[in-house]
Amino acid sequence: MAMERANLLNMAKLSIKGLIESALSFGRTLDSDYPPLQQFFVVMEHCLKHGLKVKKSFLGYNKSLWGPLEMVEKLCPEAGEIAASVRDLPGLKTPLGRARAWLRLALMQKKLADYLRLLITRKDTLSEFYENSAVMLEEEGAVIVGLLVGLNVIDANLCVKGEDLDTQVGVIDFSMYLKNDIDDYRNLNCELDTYKQSRQGLDEMYNEARRQLKEECQLRQDVENELVVHVSMKQEMEMAMKLLEKDIHEKQDTLIGLRHQLDEVKAINVEMYQKMQSSDDNMRQKNDMIARLEEKTNQITATMKQLEQRLQDAERERASAEDGVRKFKQDFTNKADSLQKQIAQREKMQLETDLKIERDWRQTLQNELERERETIAQLTAEAQQINGLKKEFHRLQDENTQLKGICEEQEQALEELGCKLSEYGGQVWLKDKDATHCKLCEKEFSISRRKHHCRNCGEIFCNSCSDNELPLPASPKPVRVCDTCHALLLQHCSSNAT
Repeated sequence: MAMERANLLNMAKLSIKGLIESALSFGRTLDSDYPPLQQFFVVMEHCLKHGLKVKKSFLGYNKSLWGPLEMVEKLCPEAGEIAASVRDLPGLKTPLGRARAWLRLALMQKKLADYLRLLITRKDTLSEFYENSAVMLEEEGAVIVGLLVGLNVIDANLCVKGEDLDTQVGVIDFSMYLKNDIDDYRNLNCELDTYKQSRQGLDEMYNEARRQLKEECQLRQDVENELVVHVSMKQEMEMAMKLLEKDIHEKQDTLIGLRHQLDEVKAINVEMYQKMQSSDDNMRQKNDMIARLEEKTNQITATMKQLEQRLQDAERERASAEDGVRKFKQDFTNKADSLQKQIAQREKMQLETDLKIERDWRQTLQNELERERETIAQLTAEAQQINGLKKEFHRLQDENTQLKGICEEQEQALEELGCKLSEYGGQVWLKDKDATHCKLCEKEFSISRRKHHCRNCGEIFCNSCSDNELPLPASPKPVRVCDTCHALLLQHCSSNAT
């Protein structure tokens, strides 16, 4: 392999030196048909092919120059334009044709030495494509790349589209490099004889190295497969850890949210307890007011009945008085007629006596008439007072109706509040419309006997059966409970204390 590298290095020196000298003497831009330029590309192709690993494909085993040259695009972004142009060429069908086109375009760009220098500096990348003893991985490759810098003085105009780069045969024409110098010719003959003699031994070494390389490639493939398995397991474990961390963060966020909700529920419970206390106070006040209004209403009703009875009696007395007055007038008229007749019949002696008696009688009747008028005026005033009391009674009835409506609204709000408390506390909150009698004493509810919910069991009791207050787990402050729950809670507290 060392002899092959030395021969390729010498051929590269000859081809590059001959190309530069002929191009300078030629004096114009080189084209694709220029023989020294064609031989240069053939020599470069042999140098790049030396030590190239065999790649397995669907069509068998082959060596491809396009693989390492395509890597230059990743190392130098400026080479992306050449690679894109090579891929877009319609006439190129093989990787070898693309590699030949790439070399020609890089030479026209005067960047061939720069691109290959970047490539040989990345020996880890080249080791995927070349054997360890290849020209590109040894010092000869660096020397060849250094010689390529001299090609920057050459201007080339190559037509890549028109050439058949896929089927060209790359054969080195040594006749171009033969000179009249006998020493050079003898050196070449000696090197050729040495090459022929060492070729057989090199072939055997190459076959042995190839066999070892296959074994090492197989071992490397096995190690790479194990590494891929370990990497995949590591990625799966990292993914599982990430998912676990995400799940833990989500549960922590959920726990924080539940704590906030619990604080809000506690605040709602305290607020509802305060509203219930204020509502109970309002209910007590309204119950007392309703009781007083009922008592006042009963008194007014009794007074109205008495006044109506007195009015009826007064009307009857007035009617009887009017009948008496009519009868008196009739009797008076009759008596006056009779007196006139008697006066006419009697003598003047008896007239004064009768007139006196008549005056007394008239005075008595006038006094009775005045008393009757006073009685009628008093009855009229009492009738007006009764009318005023009727208006006051109607006004109190309207106010009582409004208070009943407010009481029903507050009872409905208390019932909704009880339903919410039943949702938080777990007990069944009985609706007001479902209870008509006290749960304990079984007395019927009325305006004076109001309904009250037990905050522990949710049943409805009267005030006398539910006038106890104890703190519950759902409420830190004492609330109304029935007598039964009061006894049970006290018994439970005493048992817990013991």
